[in-house]
Amino acid sequence: MDYIQKRIQELTYEVIELRRNFHMYPELGFKEFETASIIENYLQNLGFETLRIAKTGVVTILDSGKPGPVLMLRADMDALPVTEANEVDYKSKNDGIMHACGHDSHMAMLLVAAKVLKENQALLSGKIKFVFQPDEEIAGAAKMVDEGILKSPAVDAVMGIHIWSLIPSGRVSITPGVVMGGMDVFKMRVIGKGGHTGYPHEAVDPVIAAANIIQTVQTIQTREMDAQKPVVIMFGKLNAGKKSNIIPEEVYLEGTIRFLHDAAPDDDDNPAKRFIRISEAICQAHQCTCDIEIEHENIPLVNDKKMTAFAKKTAAKVFGSMDVIDPGRYITSEDFSEYTSRVPGVFIFLGCADPEKGTDIPLHNPNFNIDEDVLVKGVELHVTGALTFLTRSGKA
Repeated sequence: MDYIQKRIQELTYEVIELRRNFHMYPELGFKEFETASIIENYLQNLGFETLRIAKTGVVTILDSGKPGPVLMLRADMDALPVTEANEVDYKSKNDGIMHACGHDSHMAMLLVAAKVLKENQALLSGKIKFVFQPDEEIAGAAKMVDEGILKSPAVDAVMGIHIWSLIPSGRVSITPGVVMGGMDVFKMRVIGKGGHTGYPHEAVDPVIAAANIIQTVQTIQTREMDAQKPVVIMFGKLNAGKKSNIIPEEVYLEGTIRFLHDAAPDDDDNPAKRFIRISEAICQAHQCTCDIEIEHENIPLVNDKKMTAFAKKTAAKVFGSMDVIDPGRYITSEDFSEYTSRVPGVFIFLGCADPEKGTDIPLHNPNFNIDEDVLVKGVELHVTGALTFLTRSGKA
């Protein structure tokens, strides 16, 4: 396969240019219209037929013409509502929107991988489904599943790659089991009785109840959950009152509950269920009421054991050693879990952190950037993984 590695190296400039172009023109979830057009044009110029799905998603299939399994390779498309702080030639030109999570890289890597695999389709047996998915940041994968992305043809296995600034360039993280957290998004209204701050006994203060809730729910992790099952409860939005001398009628809170274990919404082990119980009890103690809405946005991402072993062997081929592979579990969430909960799959974290290049900034930060030298390794992971999987009749 040395000639394939050489071919990928020849495409270094192309994958970087694709990534920079996507970076300059980011679009939010389900609004990736220009992004989708670029992807379609690139694939169609290679001879692929493309299909739109879930409004702005793009799908194409490489059919070897020989019997075999169907492997799905996925890249996400959407950007974030972040104003970029980097001063680079390819800085975002869309005000208040930025590719601060590496999705620009994911699309570029998968497009170039599709090109190389198309050139070498005679080596394959089976089919590859290339999927460019919208709105990963708000669970767009569920929409893709609803519209049949895992069917026609039925997918046997799925693989994804995420650029990761918590890992040094030249290394990857591949781990079996739960590797990314589930996430619930909550919205809460704590309702009391408004009044004058000089006569608090005449009112029912929802601020005190809300403050108590913010503090007390943190005991879910420290007192109610097994320490081997991490939970992070964060309040990201808090609105209360309009004037300093008025006790407000209600307090509005929003936040997230993240957890690194597999628990159905109605399980006793689900932190959201405990969150509701504690919040309602606190409100009752303070003579308040509360309305709580919880959206179960992402389920935990679970890597299949056999697919993980397969991915590790693939990475060893690409990097020349098993020593570059680290274990890793991350409390952040990813809607790739919608696929791996239905078919065997693996999610690979590709390190891009290089302090000298300033690419060790956390994701979702306005200064986030990547080490572009790792892009060809991402392409190679896709290509080598697909070639190996489809020449072994899908045996991971």
